[in-house]
Amino acid sequence: MIRFSLICEHEHEFEGWFRSNDDFDTQKKRGFVDCPTCGSHKIEKALMAPAVSTGRSREKIALAMGEAQKQALAQLKAMAEKVRENADYVGDKFAEEARKIHFGESDPRGIYGEATLEEAKSLAEDGVEFMPIPSFPDERN
Repeated sequence: MIRFSLICEHEHEFEGWFRSNDDFDTQKKRGFVDCPTCGSHKIEKALMAPAVSTGRSREKIALAMGEAQKQALAQLKAMAEKVRENADYVGDKFAEEARKIHFGESDPRGIYGEATLEEAKSLAEDGVEFMPIPSFPDERN
């Protein structure tokens, strides 16, 4: 089963469970998918972060996309890409490398990678400056 975040033409957000993407499309075409709030049959899938199992717990975030959200998302994607273009990818060694740079054990440079919540909290406690950069469903490292 797949859970989709859905939105109707009146911007009511809700979730629906389907056997597959094709099942959603078929039910939508036949008029079986409707908004539980207003009954509208004009339903679209909302942007939703994929549920990828990586051994780390992750929150799932959904965003219904209006024009302002599409523009903001495009700006976020451009910012994230610029950051990545001007930094070295260090993978899951981010916390270790950031700490080495902070304490002068490595040459200063921009880096990006992955860190657990515990690693991020530890970096913050040590005074290491960093910020999360968004990843998007269509991006692959």
